[in-house]
Amino acid sequence: MFKDKVVIITGGAQGIGRCMAERFAAEGARVWVVDIKPAPAETAGITHVVGNLAEKAVLEALAERLRREAGRVDVLVNNALPLMKGLDACSYEEFSYALAVGVTAPFYLAKLLAPLMPAGSSIVNISSSRDRMSQAQTESYTAAKGGIAALTHALANSLAGRVRVNSVSPGWIETQGRTWAGADAAQQPAGRVGTPADIAETVMFLCSPKAGFITSENICVDGGMTRRMIYHGDEGWQYTQP
Repeated sequence: MFKDKVVIITGGAQGIGRCMAERFAAEGARVWVVDIKPAPAETAGITHVVGNLAEKAVLEALAERLRREAGRVDVLVNNALPLMKGLDACSYEEFSYALAVGVTAPFYLAKLLAPLMPAGSSIVNISSSRDRMSQAQTESYTAAKGGIAALTHALANSLAGRVRVNSVSPGWIETQGRTWAGADAAQQPAGRVGTPADIAETVMFLCSPKAGFITSENICVDGGMTRRMIYHGDEGWQYTQP
């Protein structure tokens, strides 16, 4: 389904991004990964570019290289992770950096790469279930994820008829290979913690012709956790005021 398609994934050196890169490559795609970290290992079908997505010059150089060497872009997945700091510890500069990586870079890459994207192309933005709920002291990350969720439907309208744009909001995804059981697993109605493959499969579906009538949508892949309503006293849970 993705044979010879050109797929760009930001933040693809590890975790969910790495899983997506490997899955697309296994389907025959020509995958380009851009990440501030080096590739963990060379993988057939994956070209790794090291760069800081908060820097305008890095984004422009990537777009120019793709124009010269690939000539087209069929899929753009904006996955790079913004830092998570909160009201107490996050500086102005750190908050600005989180938004640069989490919102500005996806916008600017979409702008730069749109001329290379033929009809039927897809953009998928990786948001988070934190786009609709929060913990204390997570403002930089939560603002970036809320921003990219809103950016999704704006881009979908600007690129209507040529590029479909959707977002995926992961819940608790275990990226280190740890197995969770007991209450940690049971608090998700699906009965387990998520894996990178859960997100990769969702993204690949959204980028495929099978999702040809889906655009401007956000899919929350969280095992049902954000739909479970729990009050103080429910299921043995007790709220302790901070």
